[in-house]
Amino acid sequence: MIKKLKNIDLNKVLEETKNFFIIFVLNPFIYLLKGEKKIENIDILQDYIQRKSAFITQETLFGYLKTRIGTNYVKMYENDDFVASINIAKWNIYLIAIQDMLFFSFSYLYAKNRYLNKDDAKILFQKILNKELHEKDHPLPSDIYQKRLKQFEERIQTVSWMTYYKDNPFKTSSESLHYWAPIADELKNLDKEIVINSMQLKWKNIVEEFIKIININKVV
Repeated sequence: MIKKLKNIDLNKVLEETKNFFIIFVLNPFIYLLKGEKKIENIDILQDYIQRKSAFITQETLFGYLKTRIGTNYVKMYENDDFVASINIAKWNIYLIAIQDMLFFSFSYLYAKNRYLNKDDAKILFQKILNKELHEKDHPLPSDIYQKRLKQFEERIQTVSWMTYYKDNPFKTSSESLHYWAPIADELKNLDKEIVINSMQLKWKNIVEEFIKIININKVV
């Protein structure tokens, strides 16, 4: 059970409002004005995978929480257990989303005769993990790092590069949203189909954008 809420900490509310504005208003607006750059090398691909995975995670997780919690959403940030649960959920969903997006992009390129092997995928995922692990303000927790690295190494052994991109590629991350969201199980059971579909639809938009901006002839 959630313990009794404390008085609202204005600094926490302001910080959350700032993060929301940057993620959902400022960043998308900037990229809308500038336009996404063509993906022409591995570094640009890495940046794209990270940004889109973070955006999908934030939008679906916090959107689900606000929908279910309603007007008490801000007050819930005064509950330490709830905040801790959000952070755990956020990291796990985000890293699984990165896996899905990485597998999708490599599979898509492979199917278009631009071969990137498992070693390339491992190197890219490890670079992303290391970057998050050494993030100054909000570093990736080491236990989640180990768990998701192990999951990645297990998944990559069975990935079919030729078919992954067209065979429900974002199933794992969509299911992880439902699994990790800090909502009571009885409510999540009712929401399962809606929650999973909501993430699938957002991934569909990313896929459409990706196909438009990937420069297949240059990414190697």
